Amino acid sequence: MTTPYVPPKVWTWDQASGGQFANINRPIAGATHDKVLPQGAHPFQLYSLATPNGVKVTILFEELLEAGHAAEYDAYTINIGKGEQFGSGFVAINPNSKIPALLDVSGPEPLRLFESGSILIHLAEKFGAFLPASGPQRTEVMNWLMWQMGSAPFLGGGFGHFFAYAPEKIEYAINRYAMETKRQLDVLDRHLADHEWLAGEYSIADMAVWPWYGQMVLGRSYANSAEFLDVGSYKNLKRWADAIEARPAVKRGRIVNKVFGEGPQLAERHSAADFEGLV
Repeated sequence: MTTPYVPPKVWTWDQASGGQFANINRPIAGATHDKVLPQGAHPFQLYSLATPNGVKVTILFEELLEAGHAAEYDAYTINIGKGEQFGSGFVAINPNSKIPALLDVSGPEPLRLFESGSILIHLAEKFGAFLPASGPQRTEVMNWLMWQMGSAPFLGGGFGHFFAYAPEKIEYAINRYAMETKRQLDVLDRHLADHEWLAGEYSIADMAVWPWYGQMVLGRSYANSAEFLDVGSYKNLKRWADAIEARPAVKRGRIVNKVFGEGPQLAERHSAADFEGLV
């Protein structure tokens, strides 16, 4: 039996605790070092990593380009495992020090964007694509986009952390977040039983949800979690995930700023030619 944890009256930071990410986690914001971000020649400068939140944005960029929009972008890797998100240049764009962060330099003054949902909406509205301008369909896209942003922290920071990354396996925590993750998977599976896409036409809602939940049912998330969560039982969700996986723009977008794991990787993206031999 372990000694039960009794919270102190006032919490203090123990830098030695925290497991795999202890070297980059801290209870304060702000830059830890000076670093100027690189900048390319295109109208959009993306600083990101191919985590689910980063993949949302690169998929949208590639879908916009596939559809013929003038959405050329430069993408630079921010290695969060090395603390690059705490560089002064990155913090100037995103004071929350999370990827992705975007500079839109297409106008008279650079426009900073942070939070993946904000970036998706900005780009979709700018190009008039993958987000209806008004009406019930726009509302439904926003419903699912906000659902993803509110739900995914339970999947990643909850289930993913305690199942794959925490320094010890805590049964209560794993059970609590596995239950919630399976409930979320069931929400999607039930909805997709009679919908081809999440909100009418293929949209930024699908692009936001797929990197988290689509890749999970495709067996790419958190060690052997696919077997643990019995993701094969979500047949409708799997059908939807496969359909998105097959899209050429998704094949490209999911490898941009990828510097870990198996399969093709593209640390930086500056033109379509960068994908030659990779997808």
